[in-house]
Amino acid sequence: MTTLGRSSCTSILIGKKATIDGSVIIGRNEDSRTAWPKHLAFHQRVETEGNVFKSHGNKFSLDLPKTAYAYSSTPEWTKKYGVFEEDGINEYRVAMSATESAYANERILAIDPFETETGILEEAMVTVVLPYVKTAQEGVKLLGKIVEEKGAAEANGILFGDEDEAWYMEIGSGHHWVARRIPDDSYTVVANQLSIQEIDFNDPANFLYSQGLEAFVYDHRLWPKDAPFIWRDIFGTRSESDLHYNTPRVWYGQKLLTPSVSQEPQSFDLPFLQKADRPLTVQDAQTVLASHYSDTDYDLTNPKNAGQATFRPIGVATTQESHLLQVRGEDLYHWLAMGVTAQSVYIPFFPQGSKTPYMWGNGKVDYSPNSAYWIFKLAGVLVDRDWNKYGKDLSTTQTEAKEKVTRLRYEYDQKLHGLTDPAEITALADEANAKMAKTVTDIYNKLISTLITKQTGDSPLSFQMDPNL
Repeated sequence: MTTLGRSSCTSILIGKKATIDGSVIIGRNEDSRTAWPKHLAFHQRVETEGNVFKSHGNKFSLDLPKTAYAYSSTPEWTKKYGVFEEDGINEYRVAMSATESAYANERILAIDPFETETGILEEAMVTVVLPYVKTAQEGVKLLGKIVEEKGAAEANGILFGDEDEAWYMEIGSGHHWVARRIPDDSYTVVANQLSIQEIDFNDPANFLYSQGLEAFVYDHRLWPKDAPFIWRDIFGTRSESDLHYNTPRVWYGQKLLTPSVSQEPQSFDLPFLQKADRPLTVQDAQTVLASHYSDTDYDLTNPKNAGQATFRPIGVATTQESHLLQVRGEDLYHWLAMGVTAQSVYIPFFPQGSKTPYMWGNGKVDYSPNSAYWIFKLAGVLVDRDWNKYGKDLSTTQTEAKEKVTRLRYEYDQKLHGLTDPAEITALADEANAKMAKTVTDIYNKLISTLITKQTGDSPLSFQMDPNL
């Protein structure tokens, strides 16, 4: 980000043969500030002549195509610093998440610095790409063209997926980028680093990259010509910050999904691609994005570690929202958890909808009870008063909400599968989204009521009263 500071997210991408049901899954925690609401939005297909995008974050602008396809997104509560739509699925079943903020090294930036004033920022990427592409590869190529022609304002990782494949794209300088197709049998976890490793310039089915990338690197003597082209080592960083802030998150994500492989949390040699020990579900991806080093010495919810953080966890208090975009043929789910992932619940919204459920389009920077974001944040704040004491109330609530919303999704799936009329599909998706949203927020409001009632006895003015008085 610009005025607010860049987002420090964690991402996951899973290939279709690595999942239990053949889904392509991409997702990310959007981390920025502890109190910065997000909304859910559904945009319908529109035809507009002469449409121009103008950034609120810098002077970047772009002429847009006439036709914008329908898509879902999670914009900020305010456009003051930019749109930050961040993630969504469009009507052609293309999923996109932008961005995983990263850092490039000074050797690269001395030669090809970021176009901070006029280049594309994170805040614009979903808005100017997702409504205009029909495949994941098209998304990579369109954004890549923008970076080459307009420049990039920052280093980023961008996630793309469709029913066939997942792609991870990284911008490493003002005008250079690469993208790696995630093998169908593999997954990746990324944490604020340029992470893609060896690039094969003779394999266009699995690698895409900026025009002139090889010549740029070799002409400026940034890497030996007789060595494998390791993007991460050429453009990325190996800093002390990486060892405490970034690599441990990758280590723990891989530890959860591939426990058979022993690795160290501060290793610079963690692989970009990994294979899971078993077929993965979307719930496994949710577990990764909600994790905070449970059952290790680094878990901040353990009272003995209070104020003594060794490593930055995946799930943190600054998470605004967490999303998982799941595509399986015509089955599409925009899983969305507002607020701190570990204290929230993912709702599988149908992106074919047109109406934002009540409370999911509300919420400003100050608390308000009619905002879904603030409902989840309030529950988390109350649990935070004593995680050991109130954590069980939270986990019981989460279990109830997950079971009910999963059942509702299944029921509406069966109804949607029999429909062919677009209007009927949209209407049913709106009904399902509203019902799932209300079900979960009602359950969380009940949790809030329980926690407030219980915490009336937590006052420091509590005293054992004389029973005779």
